[in-house]
Amino acid sequence: MRHAAMKRVALIAIGGNALVLDGEPGSIPRQQERAVQFAEQIAELIVEGWTVVVSHGNGPQVGFILRRGELIAPEATIEGLPDLPLWLAVADSQGGIGHIIATAIDSALHRRGLKARAAALITHAQVDADDPAFALPTKPIGSQMTMAVAQRRTAEEGWTVSETSPGVYRRVVASPRPQAILEAEHVRTLTAAGAVVIACGGGGVPVVRGESGWRSADAVIDKDRASAVLAATVGIEVLVLVTGVDQVYVGYGTPVQHALGRITAEEARKYLDAGEFPAGSMGPKVESALQFLDDGGTEAIITSLPLLREALAGTAGTHVVRQSMP
Repeated sequence: MRHAAMKRVALIAIGGNALVLDGEPGSIPRQQERAVQFAEQIAELIVEGWTVVVSHGNGPQVGFILRRGELIAPEATIEGLPDLPLWLAVADSQGGIGHIIATAIDSALHRRGLKARAAALITHAQVDADDPAFALPTKPIGSQMTMAVAQRRTAEEGWTVSETSPGVYRRVVASPRPQAILEAEHVRTLTAAGAVVIACGGGGVPVVRGESGWRSADAVIDKDRASAVLAATVGIEVLVLVTGVDQVYVGYGTPVQHALGRITAEEARKYLDAGEFPAGSMGPKVESALQFLDDGGTEAIITSLPLLREALAGTAGTHVVRQSMP
């Protein structure tokens, strides 16, 4: 059941590449630097009267975690190191990224004399064991590879690899749709208490429910879809999906290309059905925005990280609403 909505609360979903740009080695100091920049924006939003929930991706980071295990694999038998399943790498990345972001936010709030603090929550996303995604891996994780490296990983480790752009390859894994976020009520409680909650890291640790409880599933969840489920369940009014462009475009790359400012869910769905938002780029974000609105949300915003504050002030980004203003 959807609870009564909280006012002036936004869930801001950033990608794992907000801390690690594509092609970077992903050093921890660099991730901390970028987290500080993001935290400054969050702190300013709180000064302006917003309560904020943060979700984040983990595509590069979870790949780094898995790669460390692969590099030590030849010594694993001697050292007694256990195999590292994908779901545990997702949980590890939640903890690590959550710590980096929380520390940066706490510091930014402290410098402003604010008492609010961040709370990073290990979050679980329930999925269907029969979801067709388990038979068709599509979610890229980890770093970019050349064709030669991709072929070697496929042969030696049994990976499924996809060419994500010309000459660039990445590992792909199952990405089932999230049905529920198990800790949604805890997020609601912490948010109501004024905490800056960090949840749904990497989309949440995927779990499947059985007769005796839950078990972990080897997959990753799209963090925008998980964020939409969490925001709607908790009763958050505004969902912000951060991406690499300032606004959503139709006719992208053509002479009639133009940006979308404020559109209704109906208009967005028509553009989506017409193929304006491909599955490999803006499609999942628009689908997540529509899911959020269908489940009771008020407004979904798609914008870039530098324009985050302007977008929440209504002067930037693409705003998708349930219906037009009278």
